[in-house]
Parts: sequence; structure tokens; C-alpha cells
Amino acid sequence: MKIINEKGKLFGVVNIVDLLVLLAVIAVAVGVGYKLFAPQIADATAKQVPMTAIVRVRGATPFLVAEIERNDQVGKQIVSGSSYTTATITDVKIEDYVQQVTTADGRIVDALDPSKKDIIFTIETTVPEGTAAPSIGTQEIRAGRTMIVKTNDFETTGNIDSVQIGE
Repeated sequence: MKIINEKGKLFGVVNIVDLLVLLAVIAVAVGVGYKLFAPQIADATAKQVPMTAIVRVRGATPFLVAEIERNDQVGKQIVSGSSYTTATITDVKIEDYVQQVTTADGRIVDALDPSKKDIIFTIETTVPEGTAAPSIGTQEIRAGRTMIVKTNDFETTGNIDSVQIGE
């Protein structure tokens, strides 16, 4: 019995070209699956440590402040896309918004805005220990970056003031 017969079939059963195409499709599917799921598997098996991020919305308009006061966000989970994450808002503070203004004599001084406020969110979650890119959903969490604070009924953008990972 020949390995490849006169019709080009391997062991008389399957065409060698069809077999190579099938192997290539399987290899691509395995590669895509590995690329998509390997980081999630590694994160799931890694030791988790707590992470706390402080996000400040600077100069929030009065209607946004009124919405925060009306609809308390403490205890709500952060949403990424259309899915809940493991991150939760644990505290919300409202502080005066301080901005720098120039006086008539040319000095720059701090002044309180009469209507705008700062909203400070404390967000807690867990991340894999030793991670190089801590994240909540698809957003990387680092001091100085912007973050979308989104729950099932509220959304705004703020700056990350600080991040603490671990105890």
C-alpha cells in the first residue's frame, strides 16, 4: 500500500492538500484561543491582593453633584462595557473646587469656585499579585491617568489621584 496514491490521497483516504489546510486552520484556532484566554487563566490562578484607587472629578458641575447626592453610588459595582467588574465604589466625598485665578494686581491666588465641586471616589478591587498592569475591566489603573467611573446608572470621567496595591 502506497502512502500517497495516484489520486494524491494520503493512505487512499484524504487529499494531502485538504489535510494541510485543515491543520493550518486548527493551528490558527489554537493560537487565537491561547492569545485570548491565557492571560485570563494566569490572572485567575495568581494570588489576588487588594487595590484601592482614588479618582477625582475636578470641577464637577452642579447638576452632577446633585445627582451624586440624590443617587448614592457607594456600594455599587464598576461597569466595563456592558459587564460588571469586581471593583466597587466604597466611598464618595464632595469637596470645594479650588482653582487658581489672577488678581487685579497680577498675583495668582487660590479661589473657591462658588458652584463647582470636586467629587472623590474611592474604588476597591483585587488584582493579581505583582501585576505590571493593574486594571479594572479594560482600563489600566495608574496615578495620573484618566478613568471612566461607570456604574449601572451613573458615568463620569475623572483623574486617578493615587493607587495602592497590597496591604
